[in-house]
Amino acid sequence: MSLKCEINAVRRKITRGLTKNIGQNKFDYKANSTINFKNVLISRPNHRLGNLLLITPLVQEINAVFPDCKIDLFVKGGLAPIIFENYPTVDNYIVLPRKPFDNLIKYFRVWFKIKKKKYDLVINIDKGSSSGRLSTQFANANFKFFGELNDEIIQKYPDYKHMAKYPVYEFRHYLNQLGHIDTQKEVPTINIKLSEKELQDAKFVLDEIVPSDKKTIAIFTFATGAKCYTPEWWNPVYEKLKATFPDYNIVEVLPVENVSQIDFKAPHFYSKDVREIAAFIANTSVFIGADSGIMHLACASQTPVLGLFSVTIPEKYEPYGNNSIAIDTNTTNLESMIEIVKSRLK
Repeated sequence: MSLKCEINAVRRKITRGLTKNIGQNKFDYKANSTINFKNVLISRPNHRLGNLLLITPLVQEINAVFPDCKIDLFVKGGLAPIIFENYPTVDNYIVLPRKPFDNLIKYFRVWFKIKKKKYDLVINIDKGSSSGRLSTQFANANFKFFGELNDEIIQKYPDYKHMAKYPVYEFRHYLNQLGHIDTQKEVPTINIKLSEKELQDAKFVLDEIVPSDKKTIAIFTFATGAKCYTPEWWNPVYEKLKATFPDYNIVEVLPVENVSQIDFKAPHFYSKDVREIAAFIANTSVFIGADSGIMHLACASQTPVLGLFSVTIPEKYEPYGNNSIAIDTNTTNLESMIEIVKSRLK
């Protein structure tokens, strides 16, 4: 580990220790179902593609309960406006610089921006985020949710651990405390809300890469760190897919690093535009890839996803909805995986 990484690890540990007891959920127990939130702030000060996509179910849930509500997002980096481009209720982005100590003036201006506006409700997504808890405490709002663990919710929902689902369950429980009727419907799927033009443009790109008279299986062979499967793992998978599904195109979606664990053997697609990547995947029949931001992006495209897990916890990050499934490659062999692919293509 580099000195910089060690310093950042120590810094995070210290700030989490200092902020873990900040704040408690704030609401008026005398309130009732006539409460109508008009302005909500969601705090998720993170820049990663997957983590930002995992907010989309909560945004959809808020929109469903309070259709006229405007939502501000407290985030990092420049991806959020791209991800929520087709969410008209997302009104404003309060963006922390990714490297705050390189731009302290901008960093402090962002915090004052949070304080300046009056919100009806502030929701902290990640209970372990020191910046999230601080922003929730700092914000000017009548109602605040810091994200404390709630045994009642944990016992009620077996899939509570999922990073996209637990904020929705907690939001529903919080509203229930305010007098709103608890809903039992499915949690919304992760959704980037692609436009028809985006889908059509991506279909044209796909048809330029592979024959248009065949359906397509998309694979993504990259991931970060230990989540990345080796070429020795991916090459037999690719060969088996080709042999088992001759009536399908197999296209590799490349990462921004422009690398391939199968040495570019398959027709491939490369883009740095996350919406274009999502629209491309949406034109395929199934996506196969390891736990990564692109896996979550594939889910957001509403395509069936086979998420490959070997080191991360499926219960927290597994793809769901649209006939998607998590595959534990520690316990699932190649033949079994191919059978799962078959079931999804049906």
